[in-house]
Amino acid sequence: MLTIWGRENSNNVRKVLWCAAELELSYSHINAGGAFGKVNDELYRSLNPNGLVPLLQDDDFVLWESNTIVRYLAAKFGSEPFYPQDLQARASAEKWMDWTTATIVSHFSVVFWGLVRTKPELRDMAKIEAAIATLEKHFDIVEDTLGRQPYLSGEDFGIGDIPLGSFAYAWFSMPIKRQARPNMERWYKQLTERPAYQRGVMSELT
Repeated sequence: MLTIWGRENSNNVRKVLWCAAELELSYSHINAGGAFGKVNDELYRSLNPNGLVPLLQDDDFVLWESNTIVRYLAAKFGSEPFYPQDLQARASAEKWMDWTTATIVSHFSVVFWGLVRTKPELRDMAKIEAAIATLEKHFDIVEDTLGRQPYLSGEDFGIGDIPLGSFAYAWFSMPIKRQARPNMERWYKQLTERPAYQRGVMSELT
């Protein structure tokens, strides 16, 4: 029995919920973190000493770290082309998972927390605008890549699209001025047309 812990409005939890929906998995979902609490309870800390979400339980196996959970679910339940069996094809897709975490997340968090979770009168707009400018530079790489292939994963949608795709929902929904990126916008539109994306990612931004 699969159990996914984590509040639906967490971008990292969205990754896992989206992946599970793509794989058509049956699972139990427990909202945790933020207003839902639970992450500092003794039970939860015994499962994840970091006190963060998401968390996956697969019977008596416990796993944390969102990208690792996505990889695990894809490897256990997925198939081609979502989870490539060819080592090089899979590595080419997976690099985008780690790139998103290492390159995008810290700057994205400044923008998201600043605009969505901070009262207007308390926002540091200079800091937010600097983070947007940095993200735009990084998105040049995404735009170029998506000009040469339909998805970050390659010719087909796959696990490499999930981390950045989860953040793309907020990026394209927040009230900010964005550079025109026809390739990235086309890719995002394709994601929004996927029922699993609608179910796992497109919840209210809070």
